Amino acid sequence: MRMGENLNEIKLYRKRFIPNETIFLKDDIILHRDDDVIITKWFVFRPKEEFDHGVSCYYMKKGFKISKFLNDKNELVYYYCDIIDTEYIKEQNSYIFSDLLADVIIYENGFVKVVDLAELADCLESGIISEKNVKDALRRLDSLLQIIYTNGFTKLSGVLEIEE
Repeated sequence: MRMGENLNEIKLYRKRFIPNETIFLKDDIILHRDDDVIITKWFVFRPKEEFDHGVSCYYMKKGFKISKFLNDKNELVYYYCDIIDTEYIKEQNSYIFSDLLADVIIYENGFVKVVDLAELADCLESGIISEKNVKDALRRLDSLLQIIYTNGFTKLSGVLEIEE
C-alpha cells in the first residue's frame, strides 16, 4: 500500500469477452495493494449452492488471478485461476482486469483441470479477441502451469490465507 492511500478509493473492473461486458466490482473489499498484487475478498454475484464467497490475489505482472472459493462454512471448495490482462487508469485510480478466457481449477485433492481453451480458440476465430491476447493468454497459462507442476502453487495461494 502506498503512503496515505485509501484502498476504498481504488476502483476494480472485470472485463469479459463472452459476454462482452465490463463490470464494476463495487462490493469487493481491497485488503492489500502494491505494485505487484492486489488482494480482495468478495461474495459471488449470483449465489451458488457449493460456494458463496472467497479471496483473490491479482498477480498483475504475472498475468493471472488466483481465487480461493469458499462455502458458507468457510471451507475450501477449490482454487480458480484466471489468466488476465491488467490495465491501470491513473486519472481514475482504477484497474480493468480483462479475463483472457483460459482458466485453471485446482481441487483440494491436488487435481488440476485446465478449462475454456476451446472458448479462447472460438473467440480468436470470430475476431472477438486479438491474436496478441491469445498469445499472451497461452504464455501466461504455461507460466502458471509450470509453477503448479513444480510445487510452487502453495507460495502463490499462501497470500489468500487471511483471517475472516
